[in-house]
Amino acid sequence: MKRFVEPRTRQEFIDAVRDADDAGLPLLVIGGGSNLLVADEPFDGVVVRDARREVHRLGEGADAADGANTQTAQEVLLRADAGVNWDDFVTSCVNGGFSGIEGLSGVPGTVGASVVQNIGAYGQEVAQCVHSVEAWDRQTSRMVTLTHDDMHFGYRTSALKSSMYEAAGVPAKRFFPTPRYVVVSVTFVLCRSVNGVVAMGQLAKALGVEVGCTMPLDAIREAVLQVRAGKGMLEDPLRYGTPAMRGVRRPQNVAEAMKQRAVQASRSVALNQGAGTRINERTEAAHVARARADGGNANRAEMDQPDMNRHSCGSFFMNPVLSTTTAAALPADAPRFDVTLPDGTAGVKTSAAWLIDHAGFHKGFAVRPGAAAGLSTLHTLALTNRGGAKASDIAELARTIADGVAAAFGVRLVPEPVVVGMDLMTPDRAQ
Repeated sequence: MKRFVEPRTRQEFIDAVRDADDAGLPLLVIGGGSNLLVADEPFDGVVVRDARREVHRLGEGADAADGANTQTAQEVLLRADAGVNWDDFVTSCVNGGFSGIEGLSGVPGTVGASVVQNIGAYGQEVAQCVHSVEAWDRQTSRMVTLTHDDMHFGYRTSALKSSMYEAAGVPAKRFFPTPRYVVVSVTFVLCRSVNGVVAMGQLAKALGVEVGCTMPLDAIREAVLQVRAGKGMLEDPLRYGTPAMRGVRRPQNVAEAMKQRAVQASRSVALNQGAGTRINERTEAAHVARARADGGNANRAEMDQPDMNRHSCGSFFMNPVLSTTTAAALPADAPRFDVTLPDGTAGVKTSAAWLIDHAGFHKGFAVRPGAAAGLSTLHTLALTNRGGAKASDIAELARTIADGVAAAFGVRLVPEPVVVGMDLMTPDRAQ
């Protein structure tokens, strides 16, 4: 790269973006880098990582601004800098008794990236809690405030993300890999409550309750983290010990993530010891209790080793949203969920994981024996670095899977991460 900038004030952040644009240099604004796949070749531009990490509670009642979400006596407005680590923000909200984003626990990245992507999981989307977004408009070189309606949120998209693409997965010529509107801060409207609503069946099962039940926020968060860990869909907290990532997350939250990692490892030990038999709940509980008590010190050698199933961008492909005609050609047992397409007509969302698995790409798949990149052994949507993988290795795996799904079902999967310096949408004609 030509330059790496890590601004620590609002003005420094805006200046870094404006300076790159004024110089006509490619601009890549990053958060934690967890939703990026960047080519092995050098990036001939400026990389900006926002180091501002403040959260402010705003005034209540009459201080609430007009917008799609209006504040009531049971709500509070929180404004977070774009550089705030997302899970740090969720943790502080759960601890402070503010509900609405607890289901998004464990999602990697930053507050700024959360609204670009419209992150969602376990029955919640960030769009449900966004009041407004303060952004730098690169086209007009001025600050703007985007209301909830201005953001045009959709499934894993927003007006910001749309400015980066000419079509699904096809980069725009001007505003890529950074949107026209660069997030400076986000104002969220959350409920003042120590309880949240369990909004998804998988989460309800983990908690032993019915969908729609209310549960304490910390219980929902813990259940979400446990479910995500069981799929390998959590960051490996060891990354925050590397020089490039130190200070990006609050140290106490990194320590807690390490303890949770130890708990999950101990739970896996209990399951492995009971392979082929019904697991004794007391045995599992004993392993977990010991891990909680010592923070994983008893298994320190194992805990110091990276968990390769966590070395991924999370869900690599978005769930396809199809016309009813295209969806009708899918097998009868393919998952189908009714949605509304951008033009207002009826559509169908299906499962990328189901398509991948039923196209023959199962958990642990690799393009060749010993390949450095492969599908997670726990989840078919995670493309993982098994050790020493280059971007080209991940790209080869992604193209192989996307081409296979297209051949089997006539559906082209679209990557969820921002792909810089590579084309994953054009079919590999060599196959």
